[in-house]
Amino acid sequence: MTRIVHPTRRSVLIGAAAGAATLAMPAIGRSQERSLKVGVYGGYFKDSFDENVFPAFTQATGIAVESVAEPTGEAWLVQLEQAARAGIAPADVSMISQVAMRKGLSTELWAPLDLAKISRSADVLPPFLLRYPDERVAGVGAVAWYINLVTNTEAYPTAPESWAAFWDPANQGKLGLLALVSNSFLLEVTAKTFFGGTEVLDTDEGILKVMDKLAELKPNVQLWYRDEAQFEAALKSGEIPMGQYYHDVTGLAASKGAPVRSTFPKEGGISDSGCWAVSRASEKLDEAHVFIDYMTQPATQSLLARKVGTAPVIARSLLDLTDAEFAAVSSTAEPIVPRYDLYVSKADWLNQKWTELIVG
Repeated sequence: MTRIVHPTRRSVLIGAAAGAATLAMPAIGRSQERSLKVGVYGGYFKDSFDENVFPAFTQATGIAVESVAEPTGEAWLVQLEQAARAGIAPADVSMISQVAMRKGLSTELWAPLDLAKISRSADVLPPFLLRYPDERVAGVGAVAWYINLVTNTEAYPTAPESWAAFWDPANQGKLGLLALVSNSFLLEVTAKTFFGGTEVLDTDEGILKVMDKLAELKPNVQLWYRDEAQFEAALKSGEIPMGQYYHDVTGLAASKGAPVRSTFPKEGGISDSGCWAVSRASEKLDEAHVFIDYMTQPATQSLLARKVGTAPVIARSLLDLTDAEFAAVSSTAEPIVPRYDLYVSKADWLNQKWTELIVG
């Protein structure tokens, strides 16, 4: 029987408890003239930034960082928007999801960024730069991550090669899938696997065809999940031996001995990402540019891959990662890129149809 689990916050890696809200370093504790509040996803993700990234930034620039654990999805967007109307910035610069970035464009929530102040901005791959309609830059790629086909290696000694495995009748009651249309990207997976690409999603008729195909796998779904830690535990135990999950988290669990694997299917893994964006209410735009400049340096992108487990937003050729280090977080194969535009322009309709046809 299908279960739908209601949310906790995305912790990106492992689902660990949130760490301390501010960096506790003696040098910073003595107060410095320049400082910056930076919002990142909570849990292990934030802990990794606090331990490995922010201290290096402060050492290089002299700018103290106060890290803020931000909720995922649109909750942080709503908080930033409400605060900006009052002239307050809960964080000066934040890591923002692609869908939330696009929704923030309509209210001009993001302070325009000057690429001339970001020395390696030309290295940032095009999908990771977000602009206003008039070409002002609203966000610069922070990190990327992959959602892949994951399996319990004891239940599946041989890795599936295609997303089509989700539809295999032999997998009845064995799947754990992300519960939301706007974070599972299963419309794109279905379109790429069975319809030749995501162009079929250009029309409402095409979207409904894709949803009809996606609905065929419903008997195979044991869990539509929002609580990532719950699915991860079920994947490790074999209770739910197949599904979709984060490549970096799965790889980390495997490195600690869990019987799990992440597979890039032949149709590609799902490439999702976040941007650095600055609240229009922030008074630290100069410091924010220094921060984004630092975060887009090849050495920093390599550090993020090694210590945070994220995929780079610049070309592989610019990095000093070994093949094994790169494979742990990314792939050179063509990915499935989400149709973020749909989750802004058709949000209500998609959510309604998703509930009616897929998870209802």
